[in-house]
Amino acid sequence: MTVKSVKTGVSTSLAVGNANAAKPDAPTIGSATTINSSSATVAYTAATKGAAVTTFTATSTPSSFTGTGASPITVSGLASSTSYTFTVKATGTNGDSVASAASNSITTGAAVFVDYLVIAGGGGGGSSGSGGGGGAGGLRSTVTATGGGGSLESQIVAAYSTNYTVTVGAGGTGGTATGANSKGTVGIDSVFSTITSIGGGYGGPGGNEGLTSGSNGGSGGATGGTGGGSAPYNGTGRISGTGTPNQGFGGGTIDTSLGYSGGAGGGGAGAVGGNGGSSSRGAGGAGVAVSITGSSVTYASGGRGGENGGDPGINGTDNRGIGGGATGGATFPAGNGGSGVVILRYLTSAGTITIGAGLTGTTATDGSYKVTTITAGTGNVSWAA
Repeated sequence: MTVKSVKTGVSTSLAVGNANAAKPDAPTIGSATTINSSSATVAYTAATKGAAVTTFTATSTPSSFTGTGASPITVSGLASSTSYTFTVKATGTNGDSVASAASNSITTGAAVFVDYLVIAGGGGGGSSGSGGGGGAGGLRSTVTATGGGGSLESQIVAAYSTNYTVTVGAGGTGGTATGANSKGTVGIDSVFSTITSIGGGYGGPGGNEGLTSGSNGGSGGATGGTGGGSAPYNGTGRISGTGTPNQGFGGGTIDTSLGYSGGAGGGGAGAVGGNGGSSSRGAGGAGVAVSITGSSVTYASGGRGGENGGDPGINGTDNRGIGGGATGGATFPAGNGGSGVVILRYLTSAGTITIGAGLTGTTATDGSYKVTTITAGTGNVSWAA
């Protein structure tokens, strides 16, 4: 007898040879291939019969990491130096197919776990009388609480033979002695891979030399201090703003009830800048001590405010991200912000770093670690086993 139809068990029948099944058939697994320390591709062949497919999904064993798409599917987020197999299933409008057979076993590549300290350039101080201090460069780190009251950052997991961008930000320029250009300029951002620290804010100019009032400090990793000055140019109503969360604090403000006010201090990675007082300047906000090199060093302090008396501004320390100090008189320029720095720490056994063209840096040994300090430039670093 010729069979013309079969029961499906769902109150319908299908003609023999009809390709429209209730659920998709399982795909045929192909080869899995390692890409790097955290990802792999999984090839498959779709079934030629069965219901229409909307999605193919690859799933890892262990940990059930997934990826979707056409063959080969990329599965990301895998742990380094770990063995995995994969299955693939098809999904249609009525549900999922059964999983394919397991793929071959792959092992993800080894990786370098990198601690870092990334500090941006400090902001320049303000001039034209009692200017505000420059803000510190933003501070981000895996080995100490970050600036701005933040928590520890996560390590970068670096794959071998892969380039990672590094930029060391320059410090901002201090304000000129007089005129509308007497505010400082902001510091430049520093970068390592996906980590960006924001340049320090400029210090505001003081309220004299043709300016109508003491000026706000600029925003940044930490915020520049407010400019002061003689009444009626004492910055009435002027504020410094806030710093960037997890990178730095705000600069100080001024006492607007005073007939004369010194400039406020720039914000630091560890504390708000000091306020300007009656004929007195505000101190720069405190920095943060970090021991990534094996020695405790304080980074990212704010620049001091200016005080009437004619003293010049003080330059921030290079490779510390310290804000420039403001000038205390109209005949002196304010201090420049200090440049930033990028410091990378990794196990000596993990491999060897290459510092690419365009970067200035050195590598030292600290116990079981290598510590690479990059002091200037823009370029790439990479590691080899």
